[in-house]
Amino acid sequence: MSNRYFKITILLFFLLSFSLSVLYAQEMHPKYEMRGAWIATVVNIDWPSKPGLSVEQQKQEFINILNKDKEIGINAVFVQIRPVGDAFYPSQYDPWSEYLTGKQGQAPTPFYDPLKFMITETHKRAMEFHAWINPYRMVFDVNKSSIAENSITRLHPEWFVSYGKQKIFNPGLPQTIDYLVGVVSDIVHRYDVDGIHFDDYFYPYPTSQHFNDDDAYRKYGKGLSLDDWRRSNCDSAIKRVHEALLKLKPMIKFGVSPFGIYQNKSQDPGGSETRGTTDYHQLYADVLLWLKKGWIDYVAPQLYWPIGKQGQDFRVLLDWWSHHTYGKDLYIGQALYHADEKDVSAYNNTYELPNEIKLLRQYPAVQGSIYFSNKSFNSDPGGFVDSLENNYYHYPALVPPMKWIDNNPPNAPEIWISSDRALQISVSLDEISNTEIVNKYVLYATTDPATLGKLPVQIIAGDNGVHLLSFSNIEQKLPPDCTKIYVAVTSVDKENNESDLSNIIIFEKERNGRWKGLSGH
Repeated sequence: MSNRYFKITILLFFLLSFSLSVLYAQEMHPKYEMRGAWIATVVNIDWPSKPGLSVEQQKQEFINILNKDKEIGINAVFVQIRPVGDAFYPSQYDPWSEYLTGKQGQAPTPFYDPLKFMITETHKRAMEFHAWINPYRMVFDVNKSSIAENSITRLHPEWFVSYGKQKIFNPGLPQTIDYLVGVVSDIVHRYDVDGIHFDDYFYPYPTSQHFNDDDAYRKYGKGLSLDDWRRSNCDSAIKRVHEALLKLKPMIKFGVSPFGIYQNKSQDPGGSETRGTTDYHQLYADVLLWLKKGWIDYVAPQLYWPIGKQGQDFRVLLDWWSHHTYGKDLYIGQALYHADEKDVSAYNNTYELPNEIKLLRQYPAVQGSIYFSNKSFNSDPGGFVDSLENNYYHYPALVPPMKWIDNNPPNAPEIWISSDRALQISVSLDEISNTEIVNKYVLYATTDPATLGKLPVQIIAGDNGVHLLSFSNIEQKLPPDCTKIYVAVTSVDKENNESDLSNIIIFEKERNGRWKGLSGH
């Protein structure tokens, strides 16, 4: 081999058996699908389980979360790294989170960088890590929250609006946008995140209290109505973040998870047949404009209502959003927590969440799901986790590539059988591969060579370095009585562009039950 090749040795372990045929599985399991989970840190919803845990306990809890997610079939986590004007990483902008150490501004002891740790562990499992940021909420509860002396809410109280128990960045101030862009730029400059993610908290959900941005409106309103001005403030924030990402790391994805209703048809003919609070009118988030302008790469509306609910029907909203993507990706936020907490009667029906998956898979414009929230996987409400692992997510899926970000696949690997019966992979490092850096490999194994490349058996982390890796659980994806399988591998870059198939290796089962690798073709 020349110096233009790196070698990756991959051992094949054949375990268990599985009764579904590969052809049937291809019909049931999409090759590309977002299978995400929100990991909330605010008030310790998902991680860490409580403030003040030891560093080792924090790390082990997160590892346990990732291991279970990987086992279920999750391929991306959306981790809340800045829940309320605080940080789960050392930041020049925000103090350490109280949900980490118990006191805002107090670093973990012994010191470690939780964000770096979480990204590394996530990527080890060939999963994506999206940095979830709350852009405006800065104090969760003024009566209870720990607020550090260096919190920006103390240094510049004039930038904030008190609303209920919270302090919220005034979106109408230029300083707010500058600060937000600084936070995002700092994260993407220092960390290998796959995406930046905003949730639904733009202007606060309305109550009887007046959101007092009167002075800012008088100063910066520029003749716009109050509603149009507020929307323009959120527009400016989204646009500025988008521009910063393009300048710093254009391959990073940027998306938003808004409230599930954009506009009601009673308010606008183009709205959905729904009723209730909306992004456009109450939260001042003109999500469709952001999609049209290309400022965000995906939208993940929170459709936290069951199928058939009067006024907020999951089916109606799914259909509406699927026709308003403007060429960008659409992921559906699903309310796993309702099934876990049993706070909505419809979710007591064990078929509710599976039926939602079946529905969304009927729409080509829908690229998958994100579940809120991760901790509900632990209780397996209604057997849903088992359904994911054994049925809907039984075969792994690649996160769909965004062709407008990057459309260049890496080179196909070459595979062969070594003398120790292992499978080896070589990846060519020509000009394309130096640009399209490999970060994972996909294994395909089937009894029919014509179906190779259609149904992943396993996706593992890897790069252009030298590794000893294990592709396991192959035989369980194949008919139990098969005696010959065809194996091929592809390379996948950070943007999820997949190479062509490698050459094919044939394995035959010997009389003693062991598999023997034959020459490929």
